Amino acid sequence: MTEMSAKTRKTIQTQAENLSKKVEHFTKAEIECLIQHFNSLLADQVSRGKAAHGLDRGRFRGILQNVFGLTNAMMMDGVFRCFDKDGDGTVTVEEWIRGHAVFLRGTLDERMKYCFQVYDLNDDKYISKEEIFHMLKQSFIKQPTEEDPDEGLKEVVEITMKTMDHDHDSLLSFEDFKKSVQAENLLLEAFGTCLPDPMHIKKFEQLVFQEQHEQ
Repeated sequence: MTEMSAKTRKTIQTQAENLSKKVEHFTKAEIECLIQHFNSLLADQVSRGKAAHGLDRGRFRGILQNVFGLTNAMMMDGVFRCFDKDGDGTVTVEEWIRGHAVFLRGTLDERMKYCFQVYDLNDDKYISKEEIFHMLKQSFIKQPTEEDPDEGLKEVVEITMKTMDHDHDSLLSFEDFKKSVQAENLLLEAFGTCLPDPMHIKKFEQLVFQEQHEQ
């Protein structure tokens, strides 16, 4: 990796100082490393003639797939929505840091809010039976069978809704989701994998934090 100029290093240090006051879970040094990593990814994207403002959806999805092992397209789109807070179609450096704070080290409460947002496909603050059906259909491996797989999925959706819909309005609110996950943590990713596993987190942190510190 090329030696960083004094001016660039100073800019990164200033950015990290400002972001460390807004973002939990990372030290200032770790934020500097994440900014350097972001800049490297952005430079690669720009060299291909793509957006210079932030990481675009395609580049971001490539990171989710190649670095964190996520493969479900619907889930990856949901993760992108969670990172891209202003909805402008790119992930800026601040969105990158804020997103990773939850993605890598979030508390259970933060991860519940994050997963709920991923699963709320139309962003109406509720998860409907239709949304659950579409997400589970993406997650299930299609097996040849004489039965109609959609019928089996519809039964799973009905059972899931009965289990998690605490106020019985046929919609999952965040409160419904929270109560369900607090009672059984495995329900956090009930509708699809949208968080990295510990192995991928460790690999990413070793790559970003150790590699950048060695510069």
